[in-house]
Amino acid sequence: MSAEQESELMQRVPTGLFIGGEWVQAEGGKTFDVHDPSTNRVIRTIADASPADGVRALDAAVAAQDGWAATPPRTRSDILRRAYDLVQQHKEDLALLMTLEMGKPLAESRGEVTYGGEFLRWFSEEAVRINGRYGLNPEGTGRMVVSQRPVGPSFFITPWNFPFAMATRKIAPALAAGCTVVVKPAQLTPLTTMFFAQLLEEAGLPAGVVNIVSTTTSSKVSGPIIADPRLRKLSFTGSTPVGRRLIADAAQNVLRVSMELGGNAPFVVFEDADLDKAVEGALIAKFRNIGQACTAANRFIVHEAVAAEFADRVTARVDEMRVGRGTDDGVTIGPLIDADAVAKADELVKDAVTRGATVRTGGNAIASDGTFFEPTVISDVQAGSDILREEIFGPVLAIATFRDEDEAVALANATEYGLVSYVFTQDLARGHRMIDRLESGMMGLNVGVVSNAAAPFGGVKQSGMGREGGPEGIHEYLSTKYTLIPVE
Repeated sequence: MSAEQESELMQRVPTGLFIGGEWVQAEGGKTFDVHDPSTNRVIRTIADASPADGVRALDAAVAAQDGWAATPPRTRSDILRRAYDLVQQHKEDLALLMTLEMGKPLAESRGEVTYGGEFLRWFSEEAVRINGRYGLNPEGTGRMVVSQRPVGPSFFITPWNFPFAMATRKIAPALAAGCTVVVKPAQLTPLTTMFFAQLLEEAGLPAGVVNIVSTTTSSKVSGPIIADPRLRKLSFTGSTPVGRRLIADAAQNVLRVSMELGGNAPFVVFEDADLDKAVEGALIAKFRNIGQACTAANRFIVHEAVAAEFADRVTARVDEMRVGRGTDDGVTIGPLIDADAVAKADELVKDAVTRGATVRTGGNAIASDGTFFEPTVISDVQAGSDILREEIFGPVLAIATFRDEDEAVALANATEYGLVSYVFTQDLARGHRMIDRLESGMMGLNVGVVSNAAAPFGGVKQSGMGREGGPEGIHEYLSTKYTLIPVE
């Protein structure tokens, strides 16, 4: 990928706030820089919203709400479908943009465009399938009409690690349901969302239905929006500590909330597992997105009978990984998002080694202008190690062992999180027991990736509440209304 191509793309990315269908400057003309984590170079300077700008965006969403809710479902569906088609036309632009602002290899960015686009297609189909029910009440005195109405203006706070998919996963069901939205993309990766807003506009989305406010002062901008009584829905993807605070803020106006929070996914390999599948699943579950995914396998819990062979085989594969800038050919591991992420990975590895773990490969930060960390495998991780309690969010595969099924379940469930789990076994009965026994909102049985636009994504315990995707996803943006009509 040439520097000229990168520069040309950047010139097509808006630099303003998208409010009421127009690209506008932030209050006072304030701006901030977006950096390429592989080089630390500035790639675009964009508007830095103030709290007043955030309220202006909500004003626009509120003004557009009644008209959008009254828009025929087929019209909403057609707009989402056109947006999907435009995404396919601009797939390479979106992929390159994500790689430049977030760092993931181009092949993974292309995969994210495919995945994120599917939410547009799926919810374009769901928009025309919002159903209610009608029938006589048990006493025979009246007819019950149960209908679904849009929740209303919604506020989305999206993360930096999947800039496109996290935007479409929230925006698409809201638009399908008839809700208007304000989106605050992550400060580190706002450009993809801004480019996508242009595609929505080109698809025919009316002014004010989607509004984008980028900012370096997230809490100051978000606070007045969440506190505004006109807002009816809050959706957040990010850390559990921030999610807790947002839930408390949302409670003041009894907002509907969807929270996709932290994870600490167990990856359990039983003694009867097909190790070929287990190794392939491990590499995908751990190193996808450079390990920077809430669904990334965090704790590899492997039966002691196969632990040594499993560790040898994943280490051999990890040794073949190439680290570099995501635009370079053959790169499989890009930079971490920032220096803090590198420092955290380094601290977790050192703590595990101090407690008795063995580094099989990697284990170090890479000195460069970017924020790189070696793809790493550590084995013999001991109980009490920080790496078993904290979300790694980096390319570190940590292996601990177990002796029997009950111990595996206890280790897997020994966390406050419950987003996703992975289990590898050829025993069908055991697989079904794991579905029942593991405390997670999602599970991969002999697979390392579970995400799909047609499936409900979400967790239990402190991994959040609500679901995104699938038929369940649109109901997060609908309110049920019951009407009784008396029988004369």
